[in-house]
Amino acid sequence: MVEAIIQEILQRPVPENVLPQNEPVETIYFGGGTPSLLTEKELTDILAAVYTSFKVADGAEITLETNPDDHSGEKLETWKDAGINRLSIGVQSFFEADLVWMNRAHNAQQSMHCIKAAQDKGFNNLTIDLIYGLPGLSNEGWKQNFDTAVNLGIPHLSCYALTVEPKTALDLFIKKGQLQKVDSEQQANHFTLLMDWASTAGFEHYEISNFALPGHRSRHNTAYWQGKPYFGFGPSAHSFDGHKTRWWNIANNGLYVQGMQLQQPNIEFEILTPEQQLNEYIMTGLRTTEGIDKNGLLSISDSHFTNIKKSAAKWEKQGKLIVSETTIRLTNAGRLFADGIAGDLFV
Repeated sequence: MVEAIIQEILQRPVPENVLPQNEPVETIYFGGGTPSLLTEKELTDILAAVYTSFKVADGAEITLETNPDDHSGEKLETWKDAGINRLSIGVQSFFEADLVWMNRAHNAQQSMHCIKAAQDKGFNNLTIDLIYGLPGLSNEGWKQNFDTAVNLGIPHLSCYALTVEPKTALDLFIKKGQLQKVDSEQQANHFTLLMDWASTAGFEHYEISNFALPGHRSRHNTAYWQGKPYFGFGPSAHSFDGHKTRWWNIANNGLYVQGMQLQQPNIEFEILTPEQQLNEYIMTGLRTTEGIDKNGLLSISDSHFTNIKKSAAKWEKQGKLIVSETTIRLTNAGRLFADGIAGDLFV
């Protein structure tokens, strides 16, 4: 797998006409799956391939996802030596009962130890995931989770409502009555409380699910929301030229590796229509604190901002949007209905 990924990075097997301009790489992200299981050599070999194939900007943000039980002091040293300067830790909750309910492999003590050990090794640019809206998680418990993260000095939080995917073990247990159902009203309440707490603690709510202290926004994820070009390597990884062409690898691990070995990569392409480009811009832009920008829309089409403002008028009257001459932004109340509002504004 690692050899196949390195081969893909070095060869970049896509037609030249869909390659983004040769701009310096600002961010590198090891994510999806469990990249923290990579050995030191595997990690450094992949990074070496990136530096060979691309011009990497000085001070690039290089993030690695890890679970609290996947690290050690030695691994932290290895990651730092390899150039990793940001860690994304899948904490989910600081309560043992929540972790057991979610069937997580780590425990609360491991989460605390992982964070403190990373900070001791000089990883100050940390982000953690937290889940709200779990059955049995009270407002007080959710506040304790948030306060724990703040007191630990975590500068970036990604907070998500618990979702139950169909045909998963969690879905099955809930249908059988073995686990409590998710309460959507409680989830909305937790999200509303979170926005207030985060603001008071000095966090910028710069995207629906993301909160950062000043200077600690995720540069990588921000690039997605801004529609910048990106390359993805590995099974099911997606890439985008920053305009209208998207391509992605086959999801099957074996077929991905086989395709690279045979130099016949399994890649699919999609050319976005002008309408799809506009709708994607609306969907991603509305999720951010900056909102939908008139100039961003005009770069795709010169006639749609006025029409979108007309569709936004009813949401503005309801207090869910702020509409100016140049931007359309969600209010805190509107953030609870972001997907529905975005869909209503689609062209």
